[in-house]
Amino acid sequence: MGFARACSVALVGVEGVVVEVQADLEPGLAAFTLVGLPDKSLSESRDRVRAAVVNSGAEWPQKKLTVGLSPASVPKGGSGFDLAVACAVLGAAERIDAKDIADLVLIGELGLDGRVRPVRGVLPAVLAAAEAGYRQVVVPEQTAGEASLVPGVSVLGVRSLRQLIAVLTNEPVPQEEPVPEGSPDPMLAGLMVPGAGVGAGLAREPAEGPDLADVAGQRAARTALEVAAAGGHHLLLHGPPGAGKTMLAERLPGVLPPLTRRESLEVTAVHSVAGILPPGQPLVRTAPYCAPHHSATMQSLVGGGNGLPRPGAVSLAHRGVLFLDETPEFSGKALDALRQPLESGHVVVARSAGVVRLPARFLMVLAANPCPCGRHTLHGAGCECPPSVIRRYQARLSGPLLDRVDLRVGVEPVTRGDLMCQGGRGEPTATVAARVREARERAAARLQGTPWTVNSEVPGHELRTRWQVAPGALAAAERDMERGLLTARGLDRVLRVAWTIADLGGRDRPQAYDVDLALGLRTGISRGASMPVGAGGP
Repeated sequence: MGFARACSVALVGVEGVVVEVQADLEPGLAAFTLVGLPDKSLSESRDRVRAAVVNSGAEWPQKKLTVGLSPASVPKGGSGFDLAVACAVLGAAERIDAKDIADLVLIGELGLDGRVRPVRGVLPAVLAAAEAGYRQVVVPEQTAGEASLVPGVSVLGVRSLRQLIAVLTNEPVPQEEPVPEGSPDPMLAGLMVPGAGVGAGLAREPAEGPDLADVAGQRAARTALEVAAAGGHHLLLHGPPGAGKTMLAERLPGVLPPLTRRESLEVTAVHSVAGILPPGQPLVRTAPYCAPHHSATMQSLVGGGNGLPRPGAVSLAHRGVLFLDETPEFSGKALDALRQPLESGHVVVARSAGVVRLPARFLMVLAANPCPCGRHTLHGAGCECPPSVIRRYQARLSGPLLDRVDLRVGVEPVTRGDLMCQGGRGEPTATVAARVREARERAAARLQGTPWTVNSEVPGHELRTRWQVAPGALAAAERDMERGLLTARGLDRVLRVAWTIADLGGRDRPQAYDVDLALGLRTGISRGASMPVGAGGP
């Protein structure tokens, strides 16, 4: 009788659970039994592992073989357990020393020829192994760079099971034929999931993205965009078609500062699990941008799918921008499902297969036309939409959702002078991004020692007690609250925006001007504060 064990990782959402893979050989009729709550793809590993072991030059044990995956109560899926199962079987058959693999975490799919194929979710899997105290992992060679992002872990990248056996038995390591340069590598197919919206949430380098200088006019909208980027505030752009709402939203990721190391790991883990992490780019360093179509379902926005839920658009936009163009055309249920992640920064999806907590701290940008034809606010444009139709169209954005949007700006049609470059061109992305970065640094210095990093995350109670505005600066906001124009949540959000405007202007605390501009950006009613926030204020 032989027994051996190795370790692998089961992913539940973007969190990993270390799984012990145990192999037991007993005399009896040759059979292969896999237990431990495996799904269909994992159950098929019995045939893959047997063929891979034989084609790697090792002998398959002709005994009763039982492979158990512990803890048995955790659902396990995917083909990433193949490598651990194969090593546990070889350890039980005494082809390799069972002690050498007892504390080794192995992640990878096996081809029938013994090659090790990459799988999704390597980064969160290695993070889970490191948190559990494991210090040695074996992954496919193509994902070794992704696994190496985790500090304190020794990573071995292998191309085939033959190479791994040679390493574990101190034999000469065979050389596998590399893929000819310029030829497609079929081994990378496992990293990209068909139909997963590849490219929808991918980040772009600032130099590759569109420039804010391309936007003609739109002084108020550009100011709102800068405030949104500096403080992480949600933004609503409403106006007729062709005014530049989509252009502004597409340029917002370039204004955001680069991700920190921790944020990069969070975003990379989500993209790795979702199957949209490009090969050769192990770490996402810039803010992602996700713009789902208005026909998107609630499950595609917040996460879902068969079995354990998969990350949705709100998670793909984590630490980046979620742009909902033609927002009134989205399903009402899908839009209302955004209310909880907007407040908490994560989404909890419950399904019969389990409950998954996914990160979802994003900057939301909504774009909406004033009516179904889009010409309601244009003089002489011939809008024929009845008032009742206009009210129903605008009511598709519920009050609770709009109450969570800090900035609401009307985007007016571009004038001929602005369009023909007669003084209408604004600052480029690099200039605005520099001001945003300085404002965030001021906010981070003020919030040092707290769990918050940007103004939009600070609770209203803290802003009213710990960091107070200048005396009398809240007079206009208090009047609006008494008149019912502001809710308690709305007042807190005005305070957050006022702090962001003060940070952009280099002021120690918000003045009346900052609060008035914040009120104007939230309610759409000008309070006389209309100059650019970066100009230093009055």
